[in-house]
Amino acid sequence: MRIAMIILYLVLAPLLGGLLDGIDRRISARMQRRVGPPILQPFYDVQKLFAKQRIVVTNSQTFLMITYLVLMVFTGCMFYSGADMLMCFFVLSTAGIFLYFAAVVTDSPYSYIGGQRELFQEMCCEPAVLLTGVGFYLLEDTFETAKIVQADRSAIVALPGFFAAFLFILTIKMRKSPFDESTSHHPHQELVKGVTTELGASNLALFQITEWYENILMLSVIALFIINKNPWSIPAAILVVLAAYFLEILIDNTSARMKSGKMLELSWAVTIAAAGVNLLILILVR
Repeated sequence: MRIAMIILYLVLAPLLGGLLDGIDRRISARMQRRVGPPILQPFYDVQKLFAKQRIVVTNSQTFLMITYLVLMVFTGCMFYSGADMLMCFFVLSTAGIFLYFAAVVTDSPYSYIGGQRELFQEMCCEPAVLLTGVGFYLLEDTFETAKIVQADRSAIVALPGFFAAFLFILTIKMRKSPFDESTSHHPHQELVKGVTTELGASNLALFQITEWYENILMLSVIALFIINKNPWSIPAAILVVLAAYFLEILIDNTSARMKSGKMLELSWAVTIAAAGVNLLILILVR
């Protein structure tokens, strides 16, 4: 069963991630009163990038991007195999470090600034991400996702604060406005693409595929708050995930970019107010 889940993640994650990206672009276009590209456009873009001549600033950048992809895929495989959630989050953080290295290994000041901002975004997210793992442990006495999904009730009943905090930092993880500090998905927002400035054709394609894997992993954590041993919790989790993703699109298209300092203040304030208070309640009732 665990091997089957790993295979499904390996195959379906980039497909679902690409489809969600295409739907994102289409809905964003309609919100801006445009027709928008085909839903399959992200796949066409990646195919075109791989077909282009391979040009890299430094060979080490390709190694770093491949490592970034491998670690992200490995994180998802661990999560879907039912492994330790906290370990998954640690590997996820390590993957982000390699994206930072891939950005700063060049001599481009724009790429370097993008890398610094990416690292700053990780710092904003980490408290909420780690506290989410702690919350699940206090509730179920285990970090293993395989045991968490077999609980008698949905975790969100006892962890609403953790859910709210994770949903908030999901905007940062997906690099959407108002927290698209390191790079923007909207071409009209900037002339230079931050952390992806010096990523050549194939390396930019690797970044896009890795982002699809990461987005599916983050949405899977959202689903983990809903899924329990009742089979009806699975369609309920899918609806919650789709609602959360639509909320991210809505926020992305109605918000202007925020300054880094404000992003840190808000992310940590929400984490402390929501997850922190929820954590104290859990400790007191144990």
